[in-house]
Amino acid sequence: MRKFLTILLALLCSACEQSGDSPAHRPLTKELIVVTHNGPNTYYVDDENQNAGFEYDLVQMFMKDLGPEYSAKFLVVGNISQVIPTLLKGQAHFAAADLSITKLRQHLVKFSVPYQTTQQKVIYNDSQSKPPKTVNDLIGKRIAVPAGTSYAERLREMKEHTPALHWEELKRASADELMEQVADGTLDFTVADSHLANMLKNYYPNLADGMSVGKPEQVAWAFPKRGQSWISQRANAFIEKIKKDGRLRNLVDRYYGHSERLNPMDVTNFLVRTRNVLPQYVGLFKQAQELTGLDWRLLAGVSYQESHWDRFNTSPTNVRGMMMLTEATADRLGVTDRLDARQSILGGARYIAMLKDMLPERIQEPDRTWLALAAYNIGFAHLEDARILTKRLKLNPDSWADVKKTLPLLNRAEHYSTLKYGYASGGAPVVFVESIRTYHKILERYEPKHQPILPDFNLVNAGMTTGIAPYQPVP
Repeated sequence: MRKFLTILLALLCSACEQSGDSPAHRPLTKELIVVTHNGPNTYYVDDENQNAGFEYDLVQMFMKDLGPEYSAKFLVVGNISQVIPTLLKGQAHFAAADLSITKLRQHLVKFSVPYQTTQQKVIYNDSQSKPPKTVNDLIGKRIAVPAGTSYAERLREMKEHTPALHWEELKRASADELMEQVADGTLDFTVADSHLANMLKNYYPNLADGMSVGKPEQVAWAFPKRGQSWISQRANAFIEKIKKDGRLRNLVDRYYGHSERLNPMDVTNFLVRTRNVLPQYVGLFKQAQELTGLDWRLLAGVSYQESHWDRFNTSPTNVRGMMMLTEATADRLGVTDRLDARQSILGGARYIAMLKDMLPERIQEPDRTWLALAAYNIGFAHLEDARILTKRLKLNPDSWADVKKTLPLLNRAEHYSTLKYGYASGGAPVVFVESIRTYHKILERYEPKHQPILPDFNLVNAGMTTGIAPYQPVP
């Protein structure tokens, strides 16, 4: 009997090992070590002193999928060139570091199924250089890329056919640092992924992308080839699941969905007016934050999109002032002079806060804010129509990434004829919200946050009458 049990136990252990579920394949702790590096799309600490970044959020979603007993501990290395060596030394369970899948890296590590596609671009300063169109345009120029990146791999492939091509590989530099050097003229060119370049072009409007380098690449997590296979198996299942249920689409939209909305002239004009015009209104925007809890930089972005911070701005339809309030909305809010900057800013802020409160409680941030801003532009009734249409199309009516796809359909008879409030120019709120998102991100980069004296005080929730009819929520 004992011999039979011994054989049975051995068979069970063997089966567990083959399936990746044996104790040898399980960590001794439910805390998974994740190696990454600092960057705008990997891992950073935001101005609320909270961890953020596309990779950080994606890992946290994975931990939630694994179960409440699991957590992630981030091991932040100095730069991307240290990520895979750290993984190979056994110091982390996997890497979440915006890594492209390349042939060289595939010899060293095992990749998950990809969750993003990107194209490498040559980045140049369009105020100093002509757009590089062929590899010959790169010869004799000051070029640098971070060491250990796929950018360096691609340049080495190009050098096989163009031996005169030269560049530096810098161990202590990141891609965004080198793009900044291109913007200030220290470098002629660098190479960067398109999604990262689009983010940085909103901060440095003289940056532009030239020729593509290689074919589009896929981004994935990396695992040690001799690591615990159950982790990579669960990661693959998780990524496939969030591709299908829309969570990956929402996360991509959160970080990159707005980055291509503005052109360089839009950004340049915004930066100029940020220096020349905004300072005289900063105090009013901060006062509006005190009263509503809305970030003053978001409110400033709304005001710029509406009026370019011109308190006398008036549209042909008699929408007026810093926040471009209609006469009816101003009356509801008790705004007696829409051309008075203080009244307009405080009134517009209160109105946005009211719209947020009208949305169903289940809608989380930042989608809650983006949907409220869409309602600010198009009206709450038409937003609800768009959310109803979103649900009909089997998308998520609580997700801005999905609602912004259906808003433009409100001008098509096949759709608006079936909705309560009918026709609307649904493309306008999409442009409105996406532009504000970009202005907000720029202000977050250059302007400090404001710490309210009464951080939990909110005029809208303090008993102020809105005069707005209650919404009929999407079920």
